[in-house]
Amino acid sequence: MTTQSDSPQTGYARIQRYVKTLDSSPGVYRMLDADSRVLYVGKARNLKARVSNYTRPGHSGRIEKMIAATASMMFLTTRTETEALLLEQNLIKQLKPKYNVLLRDDKSFPNILVAKDHAFPQIKKHRGAKKEKGAYFGPFASAGAVNRTLNQLQKAFLLRNCSDSMFDSRTRPCLLYQINRCSGPCVGLISEEDYRESVRDAERFLSGRSTKVQEDLAEQMMVASEAMEFERAAGLRDRIRALTQVQTSQGINPRGVAEADVIGLYMDSGQACVQVFFIRANQNWGNKDFYPRIGPDVSPAEVMEAFLGQFYDNKEPPRQLILSDGIENADLMQDALSEKAGRRVEILVPQRGEKQELVAGALRNARESLARRMSESATQAKLLRGVAEAFDLDSPPGRIEVYDNSHIQGTNAVGGMIVAGPEGFMKNAYRKFNIRGDDLTPGDDFGMMKEVLTRRFTRLQKEDPDRDKGLWPDLLLIDGGAGQVSAVHEIMVEHGIEDIPMVGVAKGIDRDHGKEEFHRIGQRPFALKRNDPVLYFVQRLRDEAHRFAIGTHRAKRAKAVGATPLDEIPGVGAARKRALLAHFGSAKAVSRANLADLKAVEGISAGLAQKVYDFFHDKG
Repeated sequence: MTTQSDSPQTGYARIQRYVKTLDSSPGVYRMLDADSRVLYVGKARNLKARVSNYTRPGHSGRIEKMIAATASMMFLTTRTETEALLLEQNLIKQLKPKYNVLLRDDKSFPNILVAKDHAFPQIKKHRGAKKEKGAYFGPFASAGAVNRTLNQLQKAFLLRNCSDSMFDSRTRPCLLYQINRCSGPCVGLISEEDYRESVRDAERFLSGRSTKVQEDLAEQMMVASEAMEFERAAGLRDRIRALTQVQTSQGINPRGVAEADVIGLYMDSGQACVQVFFIRANQNWGNKDFYPRIGPDVSPAEVMEAFLGQFYDNKEPPRQLILSDGIENADLMQDALSEKAGRRVEILVPQRGEKQELVAGALRNARESLARRMSESATQAKLLRGVAEAFDLDSPPGRIEVYDNSHIQGTNAVGGMIVAGPEGFMKNAYRKFNIRGDDLTPGDDFGMMKEVLTRRFTRLQKEDPDRDKGLWPDLLLIDGGAGQVSAVHEIMVEHGIEDIPMVGVAKGIDRDHGKEEFHRIGQRPFALKRNDPVLYFVQRLRDEAHRFAIGTHRAKRAKAVGATPLDEIPGVGAARKRALLAHFGSAKAVSRANLADLKAVEGISAGLAQKVYDFFHDKG
């Protein structure tokens, strides 16, 4: 890696100096400004030739600005151009340069897992690394798409979705058995062989062999009907109906496309929407829209290539990518994705036939989604202008932070921070704070807020001291009145921060929704008209902060309720804790068990049994 930044010179001349030092190797280059912030990351088959392009006039306005701001460059050579492509996309995601097309939403997608570590396999939703033993089917576009499919699969195949510990502790069938969603394997109401046959049918359906499954079920229904086993025949009829409902709800079930992502790109007024349809096993497993950050003069090919590189950086690509727009380096991208997947990945831009119809559908969805988003953005911008006017701000806030606390008589106390901006709620910026203050009086909301804000702004001053990363708020909304605002003001002054406006939102004399009073330091409280859109907007912000804080508190409380002394024993993780509780029934019974009984528990070694025994018997 090389860099050169010993001169304040910027622009064409600065870049020209680098060209003299480069050779024709493939690699990745970074353009940095005078403060060493990365402006752009690019790849090159030939670094010298690629960087030379920046020394000649005739670029778009966006690239001209970037060149003018470039004060230094960094280079990293690679063995192949494919390696350079993968490195480029990884650096773009990591560094988020100003002038690159940037995919902002990068969540993982859920799968359906048929677990294989039990005599009666469980079917469930799974997200994250595929570490559990079993068969994975996906990805699905959303948790909702998985839940809908699981719901119908339960009706069709009667597979359990309960945890192993719950399964082992059952003495009678649960409600799911009563409503014909489970075959009751926990209490022996179905044989292991028959249950495994149901599992095989479910896997065949999820693998695209749904017609064969339905034919088999129809044949079984006819046999049961002829044998006058009408109850069994009715059950099989319901299972066929459930499978049909899965297919109907999917809407698109292409015959000629077994495994592909269909990707449609629509661009308008400097904004873009990418719509991805997940086709697996000849079935549509949902679609998802993305809104990459783009410049005003980027081409569809550039946006599509950037999207593919960043989207599949941490996801396994399917066998086919069916695109609405071609990319400049299709062969290179195909090689990179094939190398990543360990098998051939094909990139297509169809002009006719079923694949083209799929792309047309993705494009239509992209166009409609972008139109809705642009309409919502216009509304949001108008609301932010209204906020600035209502609270006497110099300009519409780009980042509003709203704080709330939640606890029950001081226990399991948490603070929540939600963030909103020009594009609505910024959920990836939400933060939770577990209140740690041992010296706080239970229920001391002022003390809790002080701890939350102290931690928030201490960290902010370390992470973004120059306030140039967009992490600092333009407005603080506090749930409370004059006292709360005064306390927050004192905290901010202690940290030397006195230029961030803050507003307290109190419910007014009658604590009536719609009669909120707004409090600011050194000014009289005031209210907005009941039908003012800004009032509704602030209410939504406060309600979202309350929802987030309450949800975080409940999760913490639930975790505390499930806590036992076993959590404190070194070597006893979640699986061994479950084994001990399933064997003895409770933590108290574990504490009373003798050493021989502890050794008899499956998965508990003699050494660990001794640790557990000593933990409970050395305390006295």
